[in-house]
Amino acid sequence: MRVHTLVVEIGSTITKVSAFSSLKEKNPRYLGKGIAKTTVDEGDVTKGLERAIDDLKNKLGADKLTWTHLFGNSSAAGGLKMTVHGLVLEMTAKAAKEAALGAGAIVKLITAGLITPYDLKKIEEIKPNIILLSGGVDFGEDRIVVENAKRLSTISIKPPVVFAGNRAVRDIVKDIFKSKGFKIYITENVYPEIDKLNIEPVRKVIQGVFEEHIIHAPGMEEIRNWVEGDIIPTPGAVMNSFMLLYKEIGDIMGFDVGGATTDVHSVTKGKKDKDSVVIYPEPIAKRTVEGDLGVYVSAKNVLDEIDPLNREEIEKKFKHLSPIPEKRSEVNLTKKLAEVCVKTALLRHVGEVRYLYTPTGKIKAIFGKDLRNVKWVVGTGGVFTHIPSMKTFLKRLFKNTENERLLLPENPKILIDKYYIFSAMGTISNLYPAGAKKLLLESLGFKDNLF
Repeated sequence: MRVHTLVVEIGSTITKVSAFSSLKEKNPRYLGKGIAKTTVDEGDVTKGLERAIDDLKNKLGADKLTWTHLFGNSSAAGGLKMTVHGLVLEMTAKAAKEAALGAGAIVKLITAGLITPYDLKKIEEIKPNIILLSGGVDFGEDRIVVENAKRLSTISIKPPVVFAGNRAVRDIVKDIFKSKGFKIYITENVYPEIDKLNIEPVRKVIQGVFEEHIIHAPGMEEIRNWVEGDIIPTPGAVMNSFMLLYKEIGDIMGFDVGGATTDVHSVTKGKKDKDSVVIYPEPIAKRTVEGDLGVYVSAKNVLDEIDPLNREEIEKKFKHLSPIPEKRSEVNLTKKLAEVCVKTALLRHVGEVRYLYTPTGKIKAIFGKDLRNVKWVVGTGGVFTHIPSMKTFLKRLFKNTENERLLLPENPKILIDKYYIFSAMGTISNLYPAGAKKLLLESLGFKDNLF
């Protein structure tokens, strides 16, 4: 059997292969998915990929499977680790962090102001895949930015550096890093003016650097030789799908619960209130990643969020927890973990209203991401695809909102990515935007693009 396109996802827990046909035509088709455990622990992730392809062949009833195109994304072996360095925590450092998260990174360290010897030590311990340096609005403060470049250039490791700061010092920063043997990438300022974010150019550069430099896990070099185009970070691929859907159906958010992390994506401008002020700007497309919340690799961390009375009983069950739950007891435990992951991640993602007292009186201020205009809430990932009651949980979650200060969606519609294709479609959305959009809408339950 020959298919048009395979999209491979090498995850931290699971390797998936999705098959598609007719992506350039009016009626693209999702054919099926093969799944296997990711084989980092066996020393070669290609083994997991081969098993996932075998699983796909079985599901398609094919003795042999060939393909015209193969594309990929990955979050294996820790994904994309980054450190982010800016000038002011709630301005350039925050903007740089948002760009890194939007690209699919796990941000291990954020600094603001002058980088200290302790910061340099932490960076060397983290061994980031990429360092993102920002700081200063265009033609504004430059002394600290240049000094930070000098200090970063002294570390013993040499990951690629992306500079997204004051454009007045681009050449100086570039020369500093090049003279010390670093690969340096210059892009637009992530915070060019006060209260203005410029996330997208930085996000794209980070994803390009990721593919060019990062081989995350044993066997990834071989997989990179198999695939066409860039291998992009899996969370960045998922964000691509949310951004594509935002253009079609409006304000949207979603949860992607994995074995190691729980990601929350939202694409919305928020709601404009005449009687409130926004304290710090937020990107339209925002991702938060909770590295301590997952249903397999990070499952024990979730115990801290669960009723302590159940802790001892659940810890016993963890010994039998499976990356691909099949027994009813495994499914029930995974569901309980996933519910905690979703609820906790939502509370960390959403913004809130606070009241501040100024010389002119009390003002209503908005801090963080305003989700009130979100019309659609999506569940993507294995727990939503394989555990039907998770849709009911999401409906209940957004009806039972006790804290009126939280800027949560108001009566959103709940959708499930039934084909489990958000990362796959986001990987190929630039090449096949019409086909990707149509299949995403179909996966969410829309018929003939009517919504």
